[in-house]
Parts: sequence; structure tokens; C-alpha cells
Amino acid sequence: MGEGSPAASRVEMDSGEKRLNELGYKQELRREMTLFKTLAISFSTMTLFTGITPLYGSSLLYAGPASLVWGWVVVSFFTWFVGIAMAEICSSFPTTGSLYFWAAHLAGPKWGPFASWCCAWLETIGLVAGIGTQAYAGSQTLQSIILLCTGTNKGGGYLAPKWLFLCMYIGLTVIWAFLNTFALEVIAFIDIISIWWQVIGGTVIVILLPLVALTRQSASYVFTHFEVASASTGISSKPYAVILSFLVSQYSLYGYDAAAHLTEETRGADKNGPIAILSSIGIITVFGWAYILALTFSIQDPSYLFDVNNETAGTFVPAQILYDAFHGRYHNSAGAIILLFIIWGSFFFGGLSITTSAARVVYALSRDGGVPFSSMWRKVHPKHKVPSNAVWLCAAICILLGLPILKINVVFTAITSICTIGWVGGYAVPIFARMVMKERDFKAGPFYLGKARRPICLVAFLWICYTCAVFLLPTFYPISWSTFNYAPAALGIALGLIFLWWILDARKWFKGPVRNIEVLNGKV
Repeated sequence: MGEGSPAASRVEMDSGEKRLNELGYKQELRREMTLFKTLAISFSTMTLFTGITPLYGSSLLYAGPASLVWGWVVVSFFTWFVGIAMAEICSSFPTTGSLYFWAAHLAGPKWGPFASWCCAWLETIGLVAGIGTQAYAGSQTLQSIILLCTGTNKGGGYLAPKWLFLCMYIGLTVIWAFLNTFALEVIAFIDIISIWWQVIGGTVIVILLPLVALTRQSASYVFTHFEVASASTGISSKPYAVILSFLVSQYSLYGYDAAAHLTEETRGADKNGPIAILSSIGIITVFGWAYILALTFSIQDPSYLFDVNNETAGTFVPAQILYDAFHGRYHNSAGAIILLFIIWGSFFFGGLSITTSAARVVYALSRDGGVPFSSMWRKVHPKHKVPSNAVWLCAAICILLGLPILKINVVFTAITSICTIGWVGGYAVPIFARMVMKERDFKAGPFYLGKARRPICLVAFLWICYTCAVFLLPTFYPISWSTFNYAPAALGIALGLIFLWWILDARKWFKGPVRNIEVLNGKV
């Protein structure tokens, strides 16, 4: 480092920056984020409400409350295996590219380029689609707020049409991109608001909702009632219904890798990155289950939730649960609207955090020449030190994903499946590589599993494979154009083109992460 560099004036180099330099990368982004700020962004990406709320109704419909409630416990258990495996890798490789970088180094020189290529594109697809899931669910919540504010479905309220729904979707995406063009400390500050918003707001909803509801479902109904709604879903197989009812939990319990995307900007990232990952899982596990229980105990009439003639037009089950509780006691919908606004805020903060993570992955991949026109997307804003071009590229692709809203009814199902398979599928590559690599080739960080790494990685890898498989299944029968889960077709085309590019051209020049600093003291 030259005398004029900021690092030269430091008494002691940050441990995360030292490890980054050992891996062959120079510090370009500002390393200003504390553990709490990193945890805030990671927690905001997972978010308490954004996973559970949009899929709660469909999961309840498939197999009843017991499967939904216990499904969260089962999925949480296996999620810990994935999180622990990733925390160990994050401790060893604290880089912005995270999963993509991990895959390249863990797979070795022979398979490293292909592993990083697969991982990078899976993660990019998942994160960009993740922005779309937040924008869609946020628009859905806003649609319910407008409907209740204008008189409900029964009272002549305004149900936003598809064109306005699309405008809300685009508006949220653009706002998130705009905010991400500012310095990272602005985003970190907003995400600190987010973590308190969700902790305080979540606590309020979990405690207040069952207290406000005039009647509450029995513990027997919540924890043991199983019911297959074959007339509504076309699914009569009980095991199949249970599998689909778990989707809400599998969709909700990921995103904890967000802390890894910010490790080049976090102080002591080799220690604080793993702590942020595991802390996020712990918080969401507890709060998420409490939220599911609060909603389920507060149901007034299970059969009325899905009625297209109810106050929320049968479009959003959590909104109807809130409305029934507050209107039943206070004869107005003000309380439901306030709690829906809290939930909407969670979608807003979640989308903002996912946009931050998506841009970092595109920036890291562009830095290594893995994206068309990489020179454009790897540019860092000279003043704010954020990859602003990558931010707007992610926003533009997300908007394109949302355009079918005008014509297709199952857009959210498809975007959710693409998001989950891409995002979670990206976890599988470095975890599998870590499982099969020789231990002497791994330079452990402060968080190290030792002999436990193989069984933990095996369980994590198998769980990820199962999760990806179930998101490709049809969710309604009989299958028609209006009920077809087109995620397999969309992913097949996208991944087919990506692999074709690899075979025909990219394998000749793509070598994975490219060093931008010379390592003087021997090999990494």
C-alpha cells in the first residue's frame, strides 16, 4: 500500500481486510459497517413478514393449520445446518462475492471456474427475482390497504386493477434503486430503522392481534387440525398437500447470506459475518413462529378467509384475519390498516436490502468479467463508493420480470419459485465443494467446524436439493394456463442459455474471481 492510501494511516489493518488482501483483492469499498449494521441488513433481507405473509393463505389452504405451524419448526431445524455450514465458509472468505467466490476457491483450480460460474448466475437470478417478490408482495399489501381505506370489498372499496398494481410494483423497484445510489451508510441507517421496525412492529402484532380478536381458535385446532382442501386446490394426496404447505417456511427462511455480501464493507468481517448469519436465523426462527401462531390463533372463521366476496375480496388472507379481529371488536378497520402498514414497511425494507445484496453480487461478478459489458457494471460511484450501475441493472431486470402481471395470474408463484431455487440453489455449490474438499486445502477462519463439517454440509446440501425440487411442483390441479407453475420452463430457458454460453465461449476465458492485488508473501 502506498503512503497516500487511507490504509497506510491505520495503526493496525482490519482482520477482514488483511484476509481479503491474502486472497488477492484490494480494499475498494468503504469498510465502515459494524456488526449491528451488518446484522440489520441481513435480518432485513430475511424479514419477519415478507416471507410468511404472502404465502400464509395458500399454505393454510393446502393442509390446514397443523401442517403450517409444525412445518415452520421442521424447516427451521434444517435451515440451521445450512446457516452453520455457510458461517464457517464466510469466516474463511470475507469477500463481497461471497457464494460465488467461495465456490471458486473451495472447488479447486480444475472445477473452480465452472463452480463459480454456476453459483454466481444462480445467486444473481435468485436475488434479482427476490427484488420482484418483495415488490409484488408489497404491492399486494398496498392493494389491501387501499381497499380497506376506501370501504372494503363489500362496501364499494377500490380494488386496484392490474395496471395500477404493475405501477406500484415498478414504483417500489425504482425507489429502492434510487436509495441504493446513495452512500452505503444511508442504506445501513435505513436498515437499522428496519430492524427496530420489525422487532417492535412484530412484537406489537404478535401480542396485540390475539388480544383484539373476539374469539380465538383452540390449541387443538392450531396444533393438530389437518384438512386437505381438494375442492379448492385439486390436491387430494395428504403427503403432497403437506409438502406444499411447507413452502411458506422454505420461502421465508433464507436470505441470511446478505451479511456475506457486505463483508468487504464490515469491520472484523471474518468474525462478524458468521455472527450476523447465525443471529439472523435465530431471530427469524423465533419471531416467525410467533407470527404464524398469532395469525392462526386469531382466525375467526376459517372458511370465510378464502371467500371472494369477503371484505378483502379473498385476495390476501392475513389482511382478512386482521380485518375480522379489529372490525369484530371496534366495528372499524383502522387497526387492521395500521398493522397492514407495518407489514408493508417490512416489504419496503426487505426489498431495499435485497437490492443492496443483488447489486453487490453483480458488481463482484462484473469485476471478474462474468457479465456482458462488465466494464460498465463494475464501476463504483466516485463519491458514494457504491456500485450504482449494477443497482440500476438489477432494477431494470426486476421490472421486466413484473411485466407479465398485466396478463398472467400466477406471476407471484413463478417469481417466488425462481427466487427460491436461484437463491437457495446458489448455497448448494460452495457447501458441496466444502464437503468434498481435502481439509488441508482449507484455511479456517475464527469460526471453524472441524470434524463436524462433513455431516453438517451433507444435511445442508440434501435439504437444499429437496427445497429446490419442491418449488418446481405444480401447486394447483388440474393444470391449466391459469394455474401452471411456469418456473421450471423459465429457469430451464435461463439456465440453458447460461450453460450454453459456458460451453461455447465462457469456459475459454472465465477463470472465476480475478485478483486485483498481487500477493507478495507466497501462495494463498
